[in-house]
Amino acid sequence: MILVSACLLGHKVKYSGGSNAHELLLEYNKRGRFIAICPECFAMLPVPRPPMEIQGGTGRKVIAGRARAMDANGMDTTSYLLAGADKVIKIAEAYHAKVAILKEGSPSCGVRRVHDGSFTGKYVKGPGVTAALLAKAGLKIYSEKDMTVGRLEELISEDMKDRRS
Repeated sequence: MILVSACLLGHKVKYSGGSNAHELLLEYNKRGRFIAICPECFAMLPVPRPPMEIQGGTGRKVIAGRARAMDANGMDTTSYLLAGADKVIKIAEAYHAKVAILKEGSPSCGVRRVHDGSFTGKYVKGPGVTAALLAKAGLKIYSEKDMTVGRLEELISEDMKDRRS
């Protein structure tokens, strides 16, 4: 099975109460190979909720205890991001997932960049908390921006082959 950020599959779990529906992923979701995940929802954060950003680094530093996540109201949300990431890891293990397709820019799911913590729209290079933990566990991590028909065909084919062996 392939983990996919729930917002990309049309679930209205984005901090604003909307989704980030990705047409190609929605089409491929019909094949039944995806598991929708939302670390923030798994951590019991409400929808909608204030936006969150990592201050002082990226998801790797949050995991190491060297950075924090804060919401726009000044609430420390670090423990929520860590709890949500831990639940996603448990799901990945339970389903023997080897691949995740995640929402770029998210403090949880960002693959190559996350907001810099200033709430000004600026980014820093590096993963979100869940993306960092999944990569550390050995999963291949992709952003929705990496998805093409060819890439999805390859990922699904590999996943089906792994299930048969």
